Amino acid sequence: MPSPLPASAQPSSGDATVPPGGLDEVQQESLAALLRLTPVADRLAGLFVDAGHTLFLVGGSVRDALLGRLGAGGVTDLDFTTSARPDDIEALLRRFSPAVWTIGKEFGTVGCQVLDEATGTTWVVEVTTFRSDAYDADSRKPAVAFGDTVEGDLLRRDFTVNAMALELPSRRFVDPYGGLRHLARKILMTPAEPEESFSDDPLRMMRAARFAAQLGMVPAPDVVMAMEAMSDRIAIVSAERVRDELSKLLLADHPRPGLDLLVGTGLAAHVLPELPALQLEVDEHHRHKDVYEHSLTVLDQAIELEPRLPARPDLVNRLAALLHDIGKPRTRQFEAGGKVSFHHHDVVGAKMARKRLTALRYPGDVVKAVSELIALHLRFHGYGAGVAEGGGWTDSAVRRYVRDAGDELERLHILTRADCTTRNRARAARLSAAYDDLEERIAVLAEEEELGALRPDLDGNAIMEILGVGPGRVVGQAYAHLLERRIDDGPLGPERAREELLAWWERQPR
Repeated sequence: MPSPLPASAQPSSGDATVPPGGLDEVQQESLAALLRLTPVADRLAGLFVDAGHTLFLVGGSVRDALLGRLGAGGVTDLDFTTSARPDDIEALLRRFSPAVWTIGKEFGTVGCQVLDEATGTTWVVEVTTFRSDAYDADSRKPAVAFGDTVEGDLLRRDFTVNAMALELPSRRFVDPYGGLRHLARKILMTPAEPEESFSDDPLRMMRAARFAAQLGMVPAPDVVMAMEAMSDRIAIVSAERVRDELSKLLLADHPRPGLDLLVGTGLAAHVLPELPALQLEVDEHHRHKDVYEHSLTVLDQAIELEPRLPARPDLVNRLAALLHDIGKPRTRQFEAGGKVSFHHHDVVGAKMARKRLTALRYPGDVVKAVSELIALHLRFHGYGAGVAEGGGWTDSAVRRYVRDAGDELERLHILTRADCTTRNRARAARLSAAYDDLEERIAVLAEEEELGALRPDLDGNAIMEILGVGPGRVVGQAYAHLLERRIDDGPLGPERAREELLAWWERQPR
């Protein structure tokens, strides 16, 4: 949906409020649509106003309404700021919802969950007392101070496009720092001086990169300069918060601008140093690619192929595409004749990815899947070479490819196809045709042999019964042997599998 914000939308950045005439009809309708979608907002406002407090809708929902993005992902989280103090907020929310939490109450935030029975939508609501926090230079946490005005609260927010508010129920639009103008121009600026804002919360520097990816916004020059000067301060932010921002950036429709900003400002050197390390010096004969640019292109192409996956956006797919070549800097060698090689960069890269993603506190299943994909991303090239030479893999090699990929087979298909960034059209066509052939062979074998669940023809119970043994290492060894035979020769059937098992058993030392 195109943005409803015209380039001419330029309310004064010094005005605390923008009168109805400062918003065009489309913008006014967008905010009205937000409130129609969220009738809980007016109900909540009634409670606070009746108790003598003011209440403002703030943050991403206001911004997205003005951008015409209400349908993008669905709005289910609502953030409010209020003159009420935390105890009063909690008391009012307990009248509003049976599901209230106070985990952030010491910072002035109380949350609740409320069901809109008319639409079936469950809303997550957070209400925060006006803030005027001050952060210690060496601390991750603010020294909490509550404020008295919405303008003071908005000054403490990350960017001007998030420092707009809508007072409820009056619908008064508040924009003291020019957020509407900056939104129209797609400029990312901070309400306070950038150095002050990023000192307050260094994670805001990563958030700038995320908004560059999600919203196509360009940070103002002074914002970029502050990011460059203060990039090392990101070290005080917890790994979990850094991980969450990185994931949001990668899951944007177009992550490249955000990643470029992380690398260009030096932030990536602190949170994902393997990424800027890919900017290898190009040798004088230009005989190998810029690995960093190649990796971003692979990421772009992997995103284009995501409709093949059951759910998207897909974080594992994107992490694997971005990091698939991170082993190259450590394995680069200049050989005779000026040739450059990166032997075993797949294995080295898998280990590096596992270490980095673990340090960033990614879940174990994500770490495992990404590292396995990186370890396997070169496997196809043996097949492509075989096809080019008029041969190809045996059925057993295809089965091993499927077995080793396991649950990641579809993602491996995507990564392998995305990894082709050659400008040589003939070579690109050959690689694509070879992979088409491999996928077709996998499909045929899968239909004939149930490749998706490769297992021996005899299970553990049958093995124990035939050999007359109980549970233990021998059963596992026998199972592994029969699985190898299954991969080499295809389905054996129970009788031949029994013969193979007994022959193997005869060879075992007693």
